Amino acid sequence: MTADPHPLHRANVGLVLFNAEGLVWLGRRAATPDPWTWQFPQGGVDEGEDLFQAALRELEEETGVTSVTYLGQTEGWIVYDYPPDVLKRGGRWRGQKQVWFALRFTGEDPEVRLDGHHPPEFEAWRWARLDETPGLIIPFKKAAYEQVVAAFRRFASGPAEGNDR
Repeated sequence: MTADPHPLHRANVGLVLFNAEGLVWLGRRAATPDPWTWQFPQGGVDEGEDLFQAALRELEEETGVTSVTYLGQTEGWIVYDYPPDVLKRGGRWRGQKQVWFALRFTGEDPEVRLDGHHPPEFEAWRWARLDETPGLIIPFKKAAYEQVVAAFRRFASGPAEGNDR
């Protein structure tokens, strides 16, 4: 068995939920000051939990969504470190290591419910273009979002995405 190359980073999953038009689901984090309030659903992985099952659990907890099909996932971990001001707050992790999953939303918008997690992670949501998401996330996560955009660009559509579907 290979040693974990990122033992000081918390195992986490991220989700990019695409609708039928190729737009992605973004949530505005509750009680978070502007300007970096929008992000994809994400969350921790319980000890021994399968990564895909963790992704489905987090998606349902944070958005209420269960009507999805699997599109793909990133290879290996996408890793980011917390900035010094976050590290000063304490905690045992240097940052997060994430596997990201691309899912197609097969339900209808009213399925989205933000009150399944207490307290709610998000206070609002919207559909957006995949390519705009790195500019909306808090700066220390931007490089991770750029990697996710590159990995999942093929699932997006619209003129800004350059997808020839």
